[in-house]
Amino acid sequence: MWSRFVRPALICTSVWRSLFTMRLKTNEFQSLFTDGLNGIAEVFEKHQHELRIAGGAVRDLLSGKRPEDVDFATTATPEVMKDMFQAAGIRMINNKGEKHGTITARLHNENFEVTTLRVDVQTDGRHAEVEFTTDWQKDAERRDLTINSMFLGYEDLQNHKVRFVGSAEQRIQEDYLRILRYFRFYGRVALKPDDHEAETLTAIRENGRGLAAISGERIWVELKKIVVGNHAAHLLELIYALDLAQYIGLPPDGDVEEMTRVWQNAEAHSPKPMTILAALFHSPEDVEKMDLRLKVSREEKTLALFLVKHRRALCKSDEEPDSLKPFTDFIIDSREPDSQSKVCELLKYQGEEKLLSELQRWSVPRFPISGHDLRKMGITSGKEIGATLQELRDIWKKSRYQLDKDELLSHVKP
Repeated sequence: MWSRFVRPALICTSVWRSLFTMRLKTNEFQSLFTDGLNGIAEVFEKHQHELRIAGGAVRDLLSGKRPEDVDFATTATPEVMKDMFQAAGIRMINNKGEKHGTITARLHNENFEVTTLRVDVQTDGRHAEVEFTTDWQKDAERRDLTINSMFLGYEDLQNHKVRFVGSAEQRIQEDYLRILRYFRFYGRVALKPDDHEAETLTAIRENGRGLAAISGERIWVELKKIVVGNHAAHLLELIYALDLAQYIGLPPDGDVEEMTRVWQNAEAHSPKPMTILAALFHSPEDVEKMDLRLKVSREEKTLALFLVKHRRALCKSDEEPDSLKPFTDFIIDSREPDSQSKVCELLKYQGEEKLLSELQRWSVPRFPISGHDLRKMGITSGKEIGATLQELRDIWKKSRYQLDKDELLSHVKP
């Protein structure tokens, strides 16, 4: 899908290979035309090469959203683009994408990635060899989903449908990561949680094994977005129903029922992706296997291990169900800088909305006693100082952190 650089602006799309244009005059679209973009557009106009906004940015514009990232497509080849930019005195950076047809130009402190129209000549399920073309339709037909392509894109976007371009099986076999991209965009576009085409699900099931050859890092980028998107519980259930979990680092016997419950608890509170996925894990071993496959960050892994360890053990008190005390005591005792953040994720996991709100407003108090204070009282043994500090810390916790320095030191026996 592309937006043409024509003022007043037009969106160019197609349905059943019949091209049509529609006028787009939204604030979101007009806001894209910075000095940098206008300068880049003028270069292409001068040399009579078409330049259009491409892919997901057009999908977002047609949905009334301002796109976060904007990619561009052109009929000019990489060599032609380099000549044009050099002649215009426009700096080019990062030449890694050139073999795939992408040139990155920098103008007025903005980067613009412009890619030549392409057709795939050979694919292996992960990478594609491409040839350049000037045919917008052919480029559209090599893309994954209709909502990311000009072909059929606008109609499907209007109907909140997510479908592959042409044959689902062929699109998937060109790049098996498209299975997860399907789920991610379903969460962004579809209104109902279970409105898939049967042929699409069949193609995904029959080709799921191909995900085993995709790098864990690429899988994790997509999976994170699925988990925090709309219909996340349904989509994870579907991943298990289609027998995909084993190929993407999730336990084959994951606790789907627990995951659904946790997602319902946490959905409204912006949970981290690992907060939802942790519900699938039965043990720390499941977390280790997931990390081995997906190469998650240290922070993400430690959060998963924390939730698996404490989801049953660290809970509200039966005697004082409205009290934060078990959680604040844990934070005080842990002395780790991110412990409060982890406990907040635990409360999201447990569905403790009221306690979560209180903890998010709570500030960790400073324990008013140090070893230096005890030495001034004549306690010199390191072992005794450590034991006394712990005793005073326990007294301070029981007071709900209210006792001050003098009141605490009054408990120290001379």
